[in-house]
Amino acid sequence: MKKPKTTNRYCKFCKKRTSQKLAAVKTGTPSSLKRGSKYRMRKRGLNRGFGNKGKTSRGALGSWKRYGVKGSKKISLKYTCGDCKKVGLSANTIRSKKLQFE
Repeated sequence: MKKPKTTNRYCKFCKKRTSQKLAAVKTGTPSSLKRGSKYRMRKRGLNRGFGNKGKTSRGALGSWKRYGVKGSKKISLKYTCGDCKKVGLSANTIRSKKLQFE
């Protein structure tokens, strides 16, 4: 999908239409200290003992039959105001294989 590098859009901080730069939102790195990480689950006493371990007893995701079958990802856009430099995110995400700014 091709998008322009800049667009005129309403800035809710300036309260007027300004020229805004477009960029795709990058995915953040997963944190090992988030709730639900395997290390902290073991510390809390989960994944111990006999029987079904629930969430932790499944195999690797890559071995699942339909893992990764979607050909495109949902892309979220962020708009940077040219006047106040504040950043706003797009309300709707776009499903696209490739995003190109012109």
